[in-house]
Amino acid sequence: MGMKQAYKDKLKAKFDKLNSEIDLLKAKAEEANADSQVKYYQEIDKLRTMQLAANEKMNELSDASDDAWEDLKAGVESAWDSLGDAVNSAKTRFN
Repeated sequence: MGMKQAYKDKLKAKFDKLNSEIDLLKAKAEEANADSQVKYYQEIDKLRTMQLAANEKMNELSDASDDAWEDLKAGVESAWDSLGDAVNSAKTRFN
């Protein structure tokens, strides 16, 4: 397995983990009172938007040539780190 594929696999695992955490927040939102639900759903919408942006970066990486993918790593890392931080912040806020 090449470095690019290994990196993509690592990102896929990170994507799956963050997606699961967002789904858990959604489940908590469904059990919350009406006022809290609004806050949960606003946060979940924000997280899903960030997730789509990070996923687009991952797709750019997938489409990049073997030589160019290294140049895209910084942007991909930044997008995924921002999403991870936002998910952790939301989990803390709603616990």
